[in-house]
Amino acid sequence: MSLLVVEHLSLDGVLQGPARTDEDPSGGFRHGGWAMAAADDPEPGAAMGRAMRPGFAWLFGRRSYDDVLTHWNGAGGPFRDGLNRTTKYVVTSDPHLAWPHSVQVAGDVAAEVARLRETEDLVVMGSGQLVRTLLEHGLVDELLLFVHPVVLGSGRRLFGDAPDAHRLRLVEATSTASGVLVATYRPD
Repeated sequence: MSLLVVEHLSLDGVLQGPARTDEDPSGGFRHGGWAMAAADDPEPGAAMGRAMRPGFAWLFGRRSYDDVLTHWNGAGGPFRDGLNRTTKYVVTSDPHLAWPHSVQVAGDVAAEVARLRETEDLVVMGSGQLVRTLLEHGLVDELLLFVHPVVLGSGRRLFGDAPDAHRLRLVEATSTASGVLVATYRPD
């Protein structure tokens, strides 16, 4: 089984608030929605579809879980229904999880995720702090990064606070019509 990380990043590594202006204004972040310039580009979605295995389960940090739940259940549509049917593992100390098919991951997160990874194909989206923890413990099998042609200058960065260096090997890279670099990396 495997663990895939999917992230939208700016050229300077920011992952905070890519989809909506109100997505994550924490820390005074004022650039929310920065990835929407590529919203009409079908290739990032197609690349994500190719990378995800049938029957996968989501793995979220609590902030990303709450944001995805709130947004998609309010927006409706087939994506919401698919999210509601899929198992969602949530790293949180709060056992109250309102979304159907949600399972708390608590305690020794690295050990719990390693156990899950033995029987599940997991996909992480957003959840930067969680991704850094997973990388630190050697639990990431692949990163699918959508690097957008924008420099934000502020915001939470995916690797900005990583405690250790991580060597990655580029497996595949293409660019899209909107200038997004679609890059697949595996730990070296």
